[in-house]
Amino acid sequence: MTLVEICVDDVAGARTAEQAGADRVELCADLLEGGITPSAGMLERTLAAVTRVGVQVLIRPRGGDFRYDADEVAVMRADIRAARALGAGAPVPVGFVLSGLTADGRVDRAVLAALVDECWGAPVTFSKAFDEVADRRAALADLAGLGVHRVLTSGGAATAAAGADELRALAADDRVTVLAAGSVRSGTVADLVARTGVPEVHLRAPGPAGGRPRTSPEEVAAVLAALRAPGVTP
Repeated sequence: MTLVEICVDDVAGARTAEQAGADRVELCADLLEGGITPSAGMLERTLAAVTRVGVQVLIRPRGGDFRYDADEVAVMRADIRAARALGAGAPVPVGFVLSGLTADGRVDRAVLAALVDECWGAPVTFSKAFDEVADRRAALADLAGLGVHRVLTSGGAATAAAGADELRALAADDRVTVLAAGSVRSGTVADLVARTGVPEVHLRAPGPAGGRPRTSPEEVAAVLAALRAPGVTP
């Protein structure tokens, strides 16, 4: 069964995603900047609000590129330690979404190794920074060697549908789980999974346009229903 992860930026979104049947949420802040680390208060209240879904915490100190200096790495390590402390004893698994690239478009192995080490074996996703690497096969090998569990990607394309061929090729390498993202919606998700064989999908699940974006329980439920329809694989 394909796992569904919903990107949320508030407690209500996490609660909605869980109630609608999602398997996991990615918790972040400031989606207008592409997502940054949520506050300690946001994580604490989110963990208090859910009882079943896994929570992946985005660790990113700022918007912009994914090249981090020593101060930014120190901040991210401190944020991971704080999140681990908040997650200790939580009824749901807590993991982390990390990134780090070099100036020439490779995985920054030194930065990522330091961050993974702080995670103490918790599930780790490499963020959609993956789509900016110069060589995705080499990057996938680096991530596998560093102990990263999954990679968030649209196959280097603007959308997951457009990157379907590359997603299929990446998913065939079972060292790192491929989490497909990029304009995934209930009307297209079944075809995407059938075309690529990806085991997990990631989406924002926004409600109707107008006002502040909110996680839509109807869209989450529709995605799940589409993936559970007869004949959908994997």
